[in-house]
Amino acid sequence: MNVRVLESSVTFREQPFVRPLQISSGKITEITEATATVRVSLGGVEAEGRGSIYLSDLWAWPDPALSHDVRDAHLRSLTSEISERLADLGGGESAHPLELGLRLHDNVCAMDSPVPSLLARAMCLSPFDAAIHDAAGVACGLSAFAFYDDPAPIPSADHLFPEGAVRGIRRIIRDPCFEMPAWLIVSRGDDLQQDVRPWIRERGYGCFKVKILGRDTEDDAARTAEVFRAVRAFGVAAPRLTVDSNEGNADARSVRDYLLSLRQRDSEAFEAVEYLEQPTARDIGEHPYDWKPVTALKPVMLDEGLTGLDILPGAFKQGWSGLAMKTCKGHSFALAASAWAAARGMPIALQDLTNPGLSLIHAALFAAHIPTVNGVELNSPQYTPDANSPWLPRHAGLFQPEDGVHRLPRAAVAGLGSAL
Repeated sequence: MNVRVLESSVTFREQPFVRPLQISSGKITEITEATATVRVSLGGVEAEGRGSIYLSDLWAWPDPALSHDVRDAHLRSLTSEISERLADLGGGESAHPLELGLRLHDNVCAMDSPVPSLLARAMCLSPFDAAIHDAAGVACGLSAFAFYDDPAPIPSADHLFPEGAVRGIRRIIRDPCFEMPAWLIVSRGDDLQQDVRPWIRERGYGCFKVKILGRDTEDDAARTAEVFRAVRAFGVAAPRLTVDSNEGNADARSVRDYLLSLRQRDSEAFEAVEYLEQPTARDIGEHPYDWKPVTALKPVMLDEGLTGLDILPGAFKQGWSGLAMKTCKGHSFALAASAWAAARGMPIALQDLTNPGLSLIHAALFAAHIPTVNGVELNSPQYTPDANSPWLPRHAGLFQPEDGVHRLPRAAVAGLGSAL
């Protein structure tokens, strides 16, 4: 399964949001989609693969001193540089796709760049990691999740697993799940009647990610309870909730205060909350907290703070419950981190970056093969539906969920699904 990168290219397309997505660092109204194409050689066979991601600067690099346009230009530039140097950034030799992806992750995070955020760097490299895996699968006619049946050396990650990284990942890969619950984002500025009710009535959504701002405990608790009561009134008998402040909380104590306030205000809404995504600042070395008093109430999942495999032991020690994985951090990194967490009994969730088209298929396939507590979150149908139009109507079951369920096609998938 040794792959050599032959050539690479990337294209950019601006995608407008049909309505703003409000997170604690601001409103996302437009975004750049980066689509990578990579040609590889495997066993004398050449093949081409593709991957894509949104360059979400406000999420990955929320620097208030720089405008969206400036950050976006830097992210495009970095992504273009990765494309030009892809073979060298993967080590300049043939290797297992996982090893190439992990080398790419390490080298991009270490390179000189005006982009300081490691999260943003991982985001920029992620479509190339996906494209390498996609191309390798096309070359050998296998799913990218079938690359772990035979042992192979993975120097970048073998030290994390007693049995080696390939066997560690193989332990968590399951036969694909073809139906997964659909999650609706409830942004802080959403009108529940206009922006939430139609998705319940027309698409059957029953799972909701509640965006809070993390600045006012009582206001956040009131909003969470309001969302819960509203969706119940709209016909959802047993709503499932997750909560995300996108690092908006000042500290772990404020998170516990929020949960206690929610429980006192509305015990049923509190019980419906399944976990919280990273509530506090992403640098968990600079901002360490003892999460045990919070996780005694609800699980807390590490998201923006997970930027490298070296972060994992510290996160475990601090008491983070599990990982909110995103394919935008790199397919190889997501697999290795998920396997490490699963070996320690830490739950894994698969969250979104408003992934459209190719990246939506990638995220769905990841969640289909890796056991997650939430299924998969896919919100581009809410915010950038036009970006999904090339895959409609043939994959409407995936891109336009019915009865609150995303349905993967049951056809055999090579690589990461670019040929679907």
